[in-house]
Amino acid sequence: MNHLTRLRIVISLVASVASLSLGAASPAPAKLLVGIVVDGLDGDCLDLLRQQLGRGGFRLLQERGVVIPEADYGTYLDAAAATSTVVTGAAPSVSGVGAAEIFDRNTLRCVPVYSDPAVIGNYTNAAYSPAALRVSTVADEARIASGGTNVVYAVAPDPAGALALAGHAANAAIWIDAKTGNWASSTFYKDMPVTVATRNRLSPLSSRLDTMSWTPLLAPADYPGLPDHLSRYPFRHVFPRARAERLDMFANSPLVNTEVSAVATDLINNLKVGSHPGVTDVLNIGYTLEPYRYGKNPDNRPEQLDAYIRLDRDLEKLFATIDRRVGLDSTVVVLASTPRRPRGRRDDDRWAIPYGEFSTRKAASLLNIYLMAIYGNGDFVSAYHNGRFFLNHKFIKERSLDLRAVRAEAADFLTRMTGVDRVYTIDDILAGRAGEHPEALRRNTVKESAGDLLIDITPGFEIVDDYNTLVAPGENLPGMVYRMAPATAPAYIMAPSLAPQTIGQPVDVRAIAPTVARILRIRSPNGASVAPLSLEKR
Repeated sequence: MNHLTRLRIVISLVASVASLSLGAASPAPAKLLVGIVVDGLDGDCLDLLRQQLGRGGFRLLQERGVVIPEADYGTYLDAAAATSTVVTGAAPSVSGVGAAEIFDRNTLRCVPVYSDPAVIGNYTNAAYSPAALRVSTVADEARIASGGTNVVYAVAPDPAGALALAGHAANAAIWIDAKTGNWASSTFYKDMPVTVATRNRLSPLSSRLDTMSWTPLLAPADYPGLPDHLSRYPFRHVFPRARAERLDMFANSPLVNTEVSAVATDLINNLKVGSHPGVTDVLNIGYTLEPYRYGKNPDNRPEQLDAYIRLDRDLEKLFATIDRRVGLDSTVVVLASTPRRPRGRRDDDRWAIPYGEFSTRKAASLLNIYLMAIYGNGDFVSAYHNGRFFLNHKFIKERSLDLRAVRAEAADFLTRMTGVDRVYTIDDILAGRAGEHPEALRRNTVKESAGDLLIDITPGFEIVDDYNTLVAPGENLPGMVYRMAPATAPAYIMAPSLAPQTIGQPVDVRAIAPTVARILRIRSPNGASVAPLSLEKR
């Protein structure tokens, strides 16, 4: 073998080694993670509207992403609890967030789960922090992995959504203050973006509401699936200054999603989210598709379809901005939905659908009288909140009574009330022997803040919460109760490394957070207990 031949062999070997080294090198991390949680998204409604959707919103996720038609929450969770489950990979019993509001046995008042008197509000008098969230989130882990060199922002219509999406280590969580309409935050976070403060000063929402109206984007006949009587006349909703609840009306409309998208876009454009080299920035966003509660017509299907189309257009604009500023090929997008609220407005009396009311004040009064007949005079019932009755633990202890026995007596009495199907004690729930899905109900119950008795109302009845008057605006409107059935909602994951695919079976929603962590090559949140999904690569 001559010298020239040996040289050629050496060059070939060096080239081969170099090629192998390049092939084995880890790809650059994603520049941006966009986490989106939509309150009440319905996959069937998306299918119905497929022809009306654009190419760059929901259809982009459906065609280029991993489609999870059924992310399973086990039992129904409200938006606050469901959002915390998505971002932490932990059920409420682990995360500590079981509902947007909890009952405080010391003050006998319902308080926001994220209320924290140790902090001060920023552009709001309300004080919130993520202290109630007992575990880390994907956003926290991304921040830790970068050593604090990335940025994490969260924007949502309400504080519970924004705080869960931001986690503990974010730069800022931003939401709309329910009393002033300001974009607000908390001094728990160290950064109040200048772009948000400028929006409050130069273009406050409170000064624009009078000029806003919500009318259909399409001609009434162009909305699919509507009966003739709903497709003749377009709806129109306004937010006049004379309505004390106008901010809640706005927050319950799809116009709030456009406002949220505008702030998120400002963060991308002005704070250069997604442009920090070598790390993954995080922008988490909350939207809502909850049915509009303030319309005159109980059948609000036209408004609901319009809300989906509006959100689709908001997503299209958001994704276009991300593609222009960061590049979708360098971005991981996760969109998850919270379960739809399973109660709705009752049908008009003219349809003669059987209907009944369950008065919480009457039930509490009768229950107290019953327990006094057995155990003697006293206040045995402290409160009703969110489907649960709370007994007076202090009084029961002072009487040296067996709390478990009192609960069992109370459950037996409530079960015999008209409109009550079943009643479960907290003892049975925590022991995993309550309901049709006992394990799911157990893990979705936060024992520290749970009530003593959970009631399941007969279909056709609605709970009239006249016991507790401390409810959020709009929450005291009539609503039919729900069954404690498994709750599922769609989810999507779009990442450069993943091939488009559809998962044809229900997926435990707790698997989403560890799956996203694996895609980003960071630690899973510390409360995650479900393995990541095995997904097909490109």
